[in-house]
Amino acid sequence: MSGLNTRTLTLDRLPASRRLHAFYVQTKPRVNTLIVFCAIIGMFLAVPSGLPDAALVLSATLGIAFVAGAAAAFNCMIESRIDAHMARTRARPLPRGEIGSGETLAFAGVMGGCGLLILHQFVNPLTMWLTLATFVGYAVIYTVVLKPRTPQNIVIGGASGAMPPVLGWAAVTGEVSADALLLFLIIFAWTPPHFWALALYRTEDYARAGLPMLPVTHGQYYTRLSVLLYTFILFAVTLLPFATRMSGWLYLVAAVILGGAFLHHAWRLYVAYSDSLARKTFRFSILYLFLLFAALLTDHYIRF
Repeated sequence: MSGLNTRTLTLDRLPASRRLHAFYVQTKPRVNTLIVFCAIIGMFLAVPSGLPDAALVLSATLGIAFVAGAAAAFNCMIESRIDAHMARTRARPLPRGEIGSGETLAFAGVMGGCGLLILHQFVNPLTMWLTLATFVGYAVIYTVVLKPRTPQNIVIGGASGAMPPVLGWAAVTGEVSADALLLFLIIFAWTPPHFWALALYRTEDYARAGLPMLPVTHGQYYTRLSVLLYTFILFAVTLLPFATRMSGWLYLVAAVILGGAFLHHAWRLYVAYSDSLARKTFRFSILYLFLLFAALLTDHYIRF
């Protein structure tokens, strides 16, 4: 029996609940949660005082979540062969043969289309177009063009990952302000040290998959130095909301404490590297962004 027929039988034998879970996994729900969280923060910060309209927040959240999930599924489809060679991703549904590429493409198309329709009909056209551009930036420019070609893929491609608070801001106000761009800049500066910490302890995986990630092309020492330097940049960028009077003292104190903790992780990673420390730095970076934006939101409502 051919491999194709065997795979078809495997798909046919999967329970419906297992197949539904496989589609859910394709949306990268943990990553999507952080994306949606940052978008919601943008929605609330866009309102000078009080709360944004609840129906608008719900519609924008659903639309952005759907398109982000579609982008993740498309990414999984494009990288299914690469994922099969990496310990971190070989258990994903496509490499395991739980669902097919055609099904994933159809799923991404329907989910993304529904998300864009929700944004257009119940939010505003600007948010829809910005979200579509974010989809193209991640699913096509980053995944197809940058990731397999340049070690700076995460720096350039990080622009699409930094868009969620801008999308949230545009959903509420119908425009993109300087404050929204500050939120973009924070995530843009956060992305390289966050992702390179992961790449450091997954270097062999990326090398085996043939991807030119920074530790593969430039070595571990250069990558550790880059993490440290970008963390300094991030620390400086996170002070800008206070400097521009977008935030107050509560946020400034939180930014300094959290930034100091991130710098401590980056410094230890630079002077005394271990895979365990790289994992801790990667995990802390996620908590860092969550707490930083939560502090910004808390400060916003305390001030107003």
